[in-house]
Amino acid sequence: MKTTLNIDDTVMAELKREAARQGRTMSELVETALRNLLRSQKAPARLEPLPTFKGGGCLVDVADRDALYQALEGR
Repeated sequence: MKTTLNIDDTVMAELKREAARQGRTMSELVETALRNLLRSQKAPARLEPLPTFKGGGCLVDVADRDALYQALEGR
């Protein structure tokens, strides 16, 4: 499929040099780069659940400002 892209002049010059160095076409390099980008953005691996701990309950009601200050500052 043909398409038109606007590519920064500096990036395009680098692309031309790299294509010549590798003996490949610019289209091949762009397609490979896009495939790698899209492949890397697929659903991430499932993360293990975080551990849980028994905290022993609340020591202070954080909605009660005075109780919170007393607990933090020992008032």
